Amino acid sequence: MTAKHPGAPRRPMLRDRDGHHARVTFEELFFDLVYVFAVTQLSHTLLHHLSLVGALETLILWFAVWLGWQYTCWVTNWFDPENPRLRSFLFVLMLLALVMSAAIPDAFGNKALVFAGCYVAIQLGRTLFVILALDRSTALAANYRRMAAWFTMSGCFWIAGALVGHELRLLLWAIAVFLEYVAPMTGFAFPGLGRSHTSEWTIEGGHLAERCQLFVIVALGETLLATGATLARGEAWSGSLLSALGATFLGTLALWWLYFGTSSKDATAKITTSDDPGRIGAWFNYVHAILVGGIIVCAVGNDLAMAHPDGHATLPQVLVIAAGPILYFAGSAIYRRVVYGRIPVSHLVGIVAALALAPVGLNADLLTMGWLTTLLLTAVAIWESRTRRAAPPIEGH
Repeated sequence: MTAKHPGAPRRPMLRDRDGHHARVTFEELFFDLVYVFAVTQLSHTLLHHLSLVGALETLILWFAVWLGWQYTCWVTNWFDPENPRLRSFLFVLMLLALVMSAAIPDAFGNKALVFAGCYVAIQLGRTLFVILALDRSTALAANYRRMAAWFTMSGCFWIAGALVGHELRLLLWAIAVFLEYVAPMTGFAFPGLGRSHTSEWTIEGGHLAERCQLFVIVALGETLLATGATLARGEAWSGSLLSALGATFLGTLALWWLYFGTSSKDATAKITTSDDPGRIGAWFNYVHAILVGGIIVCAVGNDLAMAHPDGHATLPQVLVIAAGPILYFAGSAIYRRVVYGRIPVSHLVGIVAALALAPVGLNADLLTMGWLTTLLLTAVAIWESRTRRAAPPIEGH
């Protein structure tokens, strides 16, 4: 937040900005546990609906899940989660997110209104809570008033979509997601309310970077849990099943290495030392939607390899197995563009190689495809790690 002026009213819910890194609180970590369940629900939904329509549905649901978490992350960056009022409200949001996540498998069916109602309650309720907690004269309060206007507009599409048939629901919910993703790009510009500027989003950069990094851990953790659960269900641990376990585990390690081993510390330094941390923070949120989406799709590929290692890969299965690394490489490449100002060649080569795996997969079993994607992820991770060691540190690190 901006510096306090003499005589300004005390706002105890706001975090103290004393120049030190704002720590992630236990309340925030507890809140994130719900999203382990949400990520599990999304990966299982895609796994059981391997089609173009199923992919579009899962994409819309993922964007909603990410938006709900992302906007809460910004609130806990500005406000102190240990404040009793905010802590209590976080727990209310946590309950709504839990119910919303439980509705994900049937969100485009009988539980559409449950999903949409919980989501709109999270987005609008959080925003109205902040508006009531802030002095109306602050730039942050004006920003949240604009945000409330946008959420009201998108909320109409969410609720209307829940009340109509499947095809129209897909369209209306896609419009709602589009509105909520475009709004920050325009500074939440709204007639009669003006617009915001990223320079007014005076976030604590280190805290936001750490929160995004922790969500990546949540997604990777869900991938490992799913692998372990599939192994536990196996009555006979055959050689092919254990081989699939090795492929999925090493593949998850490669995803971790690509993110935490080659860029996460520099990303924290980038946003912390930026003259406009709000702008960099907005980029972080958009990029992580792609990155974590890639992890979710990779988890589906892992499930397929673990459940049917000797099975012949069908076209939808091949496409989803190849799509996981492609999405992750794309998100990681943009992430590095934000942090280092360059798109790494290793990631572009990785995307091309993943595309080349698709025709190979049509003539291979799922275990072979699992190992091929794991080797590809590992090769790109090693390549990028060596590139980073040879490069000079970024400014401010």
